[in-house]
Amino acid sequence: MLGNLGALANSEYANAGDLIGLEGNEELMGYLASLDAVTRHKTMQKLYKKNNASQGSRAEFEKFFSELPANIKEGLLNGKLRLADTMIYSIKPISGAKTIKMFESQDIKETNLRNISNGRLPKNSAMLVSGIIMKYGVAASLNKDDLMSTNYGSISAAPALASGEFHLKANKKHIIDPSNNDMFVTDNFQNVPLGYYKLANPRLIHDDVDIEMEIELGSITGLNANGVIKVALHGTITIP
Repeated sequence: MLGNLGALANSEYANAGDLIGLEGNEELMGYLASLDAVTRHKTMQKLYKKNNASQGSRAEFEKFFSELPANIKEGLLNGKLRLADTMIYSIKPISGAKTIKMFESQDIKETNLRNISNGRLPKNSAMLVSGIIMKYGVAASLNKDDLMSTNYGSISAAPALASGEFHLKANKKHIIDPSNNDMFVTDNFQNVPLGYYKLANPRLIHDDVDIEMEIELGSITGLNANGVIKVALHGTITIP
């Protein structure tokens, strides 16, 4: 990372110093002393977290710069990677099961069904999960085309699902402890998307770990035989 000192002044991130991790380092001090006054001032602004105008999930992601792998830090600093909004989603039929695994190692990326493969992020990416969406729909049948064309609405239409539980893990560590699904019942909420739950404690997921989200149903009474669940992880991700 030492060769990236010159990128600090023009970085788009207010706290780019976290990408280098060199505050107090002798080489950094020498580099700053060699700059003209204007460039030194711009660089110092990037080193210290002031006047950060970022908002929402992007602002949350920037707080995790120090936890990123070295190759992603370098990519962000040099402009080879950038931050982007994302929604990682997966669709699974209930099929009479009391445990539904929304992300699995055998999953294949397929439009209208899921946008990641193997239950992992794309290579050389990191994502901050800022919120989760859960919706329910009833497919005409459980063949692939009907699953792809299902209309999704509130899980309140399926009380057995709304009263169930879920948990979300990455690398075997909980992002959310087992919690009741009724947190996704936002039907009468103003300014909250349908089925959306905003995390008070966002968490970072790396590309080399398994994402696990399991939904546990105490009962399947009243659930349609063609019932389908759609889950999405909302947040910010690194992309080329």
